Amino acid sequence: MDNYKNQFNNIYKNKKVLITGHTGFKGSWLSLWFLELGADVIGYSLEPPTEPNLFDSMKLKNKITHIIGDVRDEKNLFSVFKKYKPEFVFHLAAQPLVRLSYKDPKLTYETNIMGTVNVLETVRKTNSVKVCIVITSDKCYENKEWVYGYRENDAIGGYDPYSSSKGCAELIITAYRNSFFNPKDYGKTHNVILSSVRAGNVVGGGDWREDRIVPDCIKMLYQKKEIFIRNPNAIRPWQYILEPLWGYLLLGSKMYKYKDGVKYNSAWNFGPNDENIITVNELVKLIIKNWGSGTYKVDNSNNPHEANLLKLDISKARTLLGWKPVYNIYETIERTINWYRNFYNGIKKEKLYKITANEICDYVKHLNKNYNK
Repeated sequence: MDNYKNQFNNIYKNKKVLITGHTGFKGSWLSLWFLELGADVIGYSLEPPTEPNLFDSMKLKNKITHIIGDVRDEKNLFSVFKKYKPEFVFHLAAQPLVRLSYKDPKLTYETNIMGTVNVLETVRKTNSVKVCIVITSDKCYENKEWVYGYRENDAIGGYDPYSSSKGCAELIITAYRNSFFNPKDYGKTHNVILSSVRAGNVVGGGDWREDRIVPDCIKMLYQKKEIFIRNPNAIRPWQYILEPLWGYLLLGSKMYKYKDGVKYNSAWNFGPNDENIITVNELVKLIIKNWGSGTYKVDNSNNPHEANLLKLDISKARTLLGWKPVYNIYETIERTINWYRNFYNGIKKEKLYKITANEICDYVKHLNKNYNK
């Protein structure tokens, strides 16, 4: 492992990296990490989805090339690619919520399916792009609610509109990989390596989206109100925000290597160790304990279907990438709560950027210790 500023052998330093969905929770953290690596970040996204939001809280607008745009607008998207000529593309833009997908399935499918098609079409027409990573979801699998973790070659499916839209996106990625970015034609008809990544339930500071358990808890705790939870016995693969992002960055750095990068041209799971796979009920108790106060009760109203059990098999990433999780569930929640506590204590935006960047620095230090064991 290299030190903090020289990770990945400086592969990203001074490179043009285009991130769709950069104003979202994961997109903001990823943009920050790329900035810390010395990359030239171009963001293409809708306005931040909530107020407050991590993107504005860290004043990222002043530190990157910030472009407001919709991935459903292929013409505008292509004009951005043509102007900035990125080498790396990380496609995060999506409608990310299960319950919203029941309310607005059309928006969900248009964004998650046709948005992905538009990005891949734009990549296909842009000669500068060398690496494209599409972020989908652990919910892309045909969930049989078994106790085993899903592997990358398990069946794709999806019960609800959100999950099925991510399953469809995976099928589209495979079709583009076979038809236009086939590894056997690399260096002949194209120079693009295309992968998809599937992460578990990501938590960390700076998320305020509705219908996500951690932000919902934080908002209620801050307002000193009772927390309402649904599906208390549902089991999820909880992981700290930097765990999958580390995987995406590591994968992208390996994909960038000429010829050798072709072998990474596939789908990848990034999930937690088994001890982080706990129930919603257990998670909420842990959040309240770290906050220092609070109560909760179960909402027994008629909620739409959501999976009760979901696990990822991460042996492929462990074996072929050398990636593995660093934080356990207790460290994950402690760091998450500490970030929100800093925010609600009125930390200035300039200092909040530094605090958040230091989270990455601390994580890399733990990586060094973890990998040197």
